[in-house]
Amino acid sequence: MNAETPTDPNAVPVTLTNRAVKKIAEILHGETGKPKLRIAVTGGGCSGFQYNFVLDETPMDDDLVIEKDGVSVLIDPVSLGFLNGAEVDFVDDLIGQSFKVNNPNASASCGCGTSFSV
Repeated sequence: MNAETPTDPNAVPVTLTNRAVKKIAEILHGETGKPKLRIAVTGGGCSGFQYNFVLDETPMDDDLVIEKDGVSVLIDPVSLGFLNGAEVDFVDDLIGQSFKVNNPNASASCGCGTSFSV
């Protein structure tokens, strides 16, 4: 699956909600260096693919870098193909706190929302 380039040069293929940006800022605040949040899609999980969130200080040349309100998020081109058009949110509900990806490319997802299929 290939990432499509948006026709609007100002369009960001993955958006971050204000709640997600606030939580990312909280996480990064306690870290040394200049970390960024990397969002990646890998094989695994109960639905075939899963979302991974890790801290990374070194963007690769072909990474998409999303900057909003002082935080930076990195997405590699392969993952972007699965995430194009997605919204990353942060939820705090009865089952706990987590980043939630609202992904229009996912045809199905597991009950907890951490894995999906296309």
